[in-house]
Amino acid sequence: MAKRFEGQVIWVTGASSGIGEALALLLAQEGAKLILSARRRELLDAVKSKCARPDDVYVLPVDVAETDKAEAHVAKALKAFGRIDVMVHNAGIGQRSLARETPLADDRRIMEVNYFGVLALTKALLPVMQKQGRGHFVVVSSVAGYVGTPQRSTYAASKHALHGFFESLRGETHKDNIAITMICPGFIDTEISAKAVSRAGGDASKVAESRSKMKAHGLPPEAAAKAMVRGIAKRAREVNVGGKELAGIYMRRFAPGVLSELLKRIETT
Repeated sequence: MAKRFEGQVIWVTGASSGIGEALALLLAQEGAKLILSARRRELLDAVKSKCARPDDVYVLPVDVAETDKAEAHVAKALKAFGRIDVMVHNAGIGQRSLARETPLADDRRIMEVNYFGVLALTKALLPVMQKQGRGHFVVVSSVAGYVGTPQRSTYAASKHALHGFFESLRGETHKDNIAITMICPGFIDTEISAKAVSRAGGDASKVAESRSKMKAHGLPPEAAAKAMVRGIAKRAREVNVGGKELAGIYMRRFAPGVLSELLKRIETT
């Protein structure tokens, strides 16, 4: 059976764990040459060692919040295999804190990682894809890209912003044969929820509770990666991944009043 990404070069940020790691392993099985990025090289090296063909994996440590280094990162990535066919923007941080209790510095940090970091790499890579005559941006957003929920105010804002930017970019680049796929995960069993508490100034006592809920209700990252790969292979416009929480996306469009009432019932203490 033909491999869906044979010979393609795919760059994945946030590749050191969770969805990013699961996606990298699956893409390697599907024949892709990989560029793996996150902040910690040792974790990326561990993921590389698990890939089907480690020699076809290039580790490029990146802190996406350092937007002034985006062009340099793209230059290094291009040297690895000579081209980049697919860019998967997966790096991100979460939030669990009330808006009034979240320091503005934390709001800025969330936006720098989840929004401006994505924009910087996209803008640095876009001319390369246009010159190639083909490209594909895959953006891991969230159900929160459509529905803002309590204790996720700035996280939701960052994901809403991604949708606005990439919808506009889609209209600007379709003539260049550049596809844009928005991935909207719901509850996925990763560490992002547990780590978000200390990241964004919330109550540290909620760490265990958040992790427990993800274990109980979250989709395994391997299952999420399979759904993502199917959508990426089809160059789909959007891929929604998760369980019943995805209903929020459709309620936001067709029954916003009902959704608003449901959101009021979410515990905020």
